[in-house]
Amino acid sequence: MGTVDDALAELPEPGRSCLQHIVAMARSVAPEATDGVSYGMPALKLDGKPLMGVAAAARHLSIFPFSPAVVEAVAGSLDGYSLSKGTIRFTAEQPLPDEVVEEIVRRRMAEIRP
Repeated sequence: MGTVDDALAELPEPGRSCLQHIVAMARSVAPEATDGVSYGMPALKLDGKPLMGVAAAARHLSIFPFSPAVVEAVAGSLDGYSLSKGTIRFTAEQPLPDEVVEEIVRRRMAEIRP
């Protein structure tokens, strides 16, 4: 297990499974991504740069694409979700659509590897 898996293993259900699914999808799109920590949260990294971070709060789950441009690019597909410049918030009861997670990872990869 790596840093991300270890951190997620500590979370209660159903948030743990939801974030594990998102990380697994990100790894399938970016199999060369490595585990790490960025801004104090478990994150996948690509070429040493943060690709996507995940976190759980008391009332929501979050992914951090580390890019306001990526959040803005997928915002139209996320009606009903809470967005800020660098964060997408959701719940296990209303998880992010798989295709949006894949698009987030692809867009962030394109920023890291133009």
